[in-house]
Amino acid sequence: MDDHIPPGFVNRGPRALLRLEALALFAIALAAYQHFGIGWKWFAILFLAPDLSFLFFTFGPRMGAVAYNAAHSTIGPIAVLAAGYFSLHPLLPAIGLIWLAHVGFDRALGYGLKYGTAFGDTHLGRIGRRKVEAAT
Repeated sequence: MDDHIPPGFVNRGPRALLRLEALALFAIALAAYQHFGIGWKWFAILFLAPDLSFLFFTFGPRMGAVAYNAAHSTIGPIAVLAAGYFSLHPLLPAIGLIWLAHVGFDRALGYGLKYGTAFGDTHLGRIGRRKVEAAT
């Protein structure tokens, strides 16, 4: 069934493991936010902020993929967490944890990092409607 997935896409067992890892990231980020956070109102307001990167898909799939991947990798939120740790600014760790929770949530749902070929091409496989093969 997954044999049609091109090289570079993860499928079967490794895909399930990556999604479980993402679910763990989401759960740990939520628990840490509960402990260090600034209130659930801010969590609700900022949780979907990384999805603003979708707007860049109006400039084409390549530009959209770059923006989406920048907003949905773990590098940015970890950098924000580190900046908060070293600056002792209480807002930065909260923002970093919200951002990490968002990344974990998206990946747990199967939304992987994007390829520049099309919105639905991700490292976790194709998302969206699947083409139905015509019977010959």
